[in-house]
Amino acid sequence: MITTPLVSLFLLLPTLALGSGGHANRMDVRSHARQRNHARNAALINTEEAHMLRREHIESVEHKMAKRNAGRQLANVKRGADGSKCRQRGVAYTPTVTGTSSATASSAVSTNSATSAAASSADATSTQTSTQADNSSQSQDAQPSSTSSAEAQQTSQAQQSQSQSSPASYAGHTPNGNKAGVSAGDSLGWLSGKLGWWYDWSATPSGDCGNAVAVPMIWGGGSADGEDAARLEAFKNMANVPEYIIGFEEPDCPAGSGSAGMDVQTAISIWNQYVVPKGEAGSILVGPSMCKQAAESGWLGPFMAGVTRKPDIMNIHVNKNSKAGIMLDIDHYWNTYGLPMWVTEFACVDDSTGFVPCTDQSEIDSYIHTAVDVFESDSRIAGYAYSNGYGLGDVWPMVSNGQLTASGQTYLAALSKYH
Repeated sequence: MITTPLVSLFLLLPTLALGSGGHANRMDVRSHARQRNHARNAALINTEEAHMLRREHIESVEHKMAKRNAGRQLANVKRGADGSKCRQRGVAYTPTVTGTSSATASSAVSTNSATSAAASSADATSTQTSTQADNSSQSQDAQPSSTSSAEAQQTSQAQQSQSQSSPASYAGHTPNGNKAGVSAGDSLGWLSGKLGWWYDWSATPSGDCGNAVAVPMIWGGGSADGEDAARLEAFKNMANVPEYIIGFEEPDCPAGSGSAGMDVQTAISIWNQYVVPKGEAGSILVGPSMCKQAAESGWLGPFMAGVTRKPDIMNIHVNKNSKAGIMLDIDHYWNTYGLPMWVTEFACVDDSTGFVPCTDQSEIDSYIHTAVDVFESDSRIAGYAYSNGYGLGDVWPMVSNGQLTASGQTYLAALSKYH
């Protein structure tokens, strides 16, 4: 049984609790100044937070739009598209890369970086937590942008490199699309079907080698010997416009032993008078050869500067006995003159201390295969010819006593790998 005082206590407790809460509220109601301060502070806080959030939102949208536009520009660079034009349905699309591609890529990356930097600068006025978050986001966004820029640059460099070294760049400088050739006509019967061209140091090559192009040559200035004079006269009387013309034979060495031996001014005069008109009419001109190979100096440079029409193709002789020697000659002419080359004579010769033809058959066989592999694979070489000239010993010549020699058979085998 509950007593009366205890019942009274239970009835009194809720009243006390309500009175306590009401006391707090009445304090706030009675203090009007305190109420205004609370309202002003709340409004200030809300205004700053709203401004910060609105600014972050706007900058976030601008950052994302700049990033998206930069991505589109970089994508256009990588696929060679024109971002200002739309593709039409049913019209073939051919991507092109112009000189403005690199500038577009740089502009896109610069825009993205500048926007990121502006966002980072603005965030610096925010709280420390917001700054750290924005910096983290900026760092993550910058990584794919840098990757895209690097990919675009690598693609551009690869395209430029391919354009400069592509064999197709000199396709018109290779007769019948076949680099392989030979000097002199005594081996033509065995090499039929393997050659793209041939010559015999004269203005009117005589021989039959199927579809191989017979290339005329202006050998010298007419003063080396009687044969030189006859060859020059035949060239002067040539009425047709041949597809190719080969220039002077080693004019940088004294006349005799297979060299034309002529001074630069005489060569310039004859070239301008008799060779240039053929070039103007459509002939592809192959320049003079140098007997000093990579050591040439003082003759070819002034000749190139003095003629009214330069050769389209450099003419080089490669008398070496190793791949390194072959590359030495090729690299010299390419680095010096920057034109495609015909190797109008190559032979196995030790020229380290003089001019010593190779006599070991195994060495010759190895050299022939090496030379053909180099010439076929190097896009700077538009043609090459096995030398059947004099002074190369008894083992190198391709034909002896009416028969194809072991060296001739090796050359035929080397050509058969490609033709």
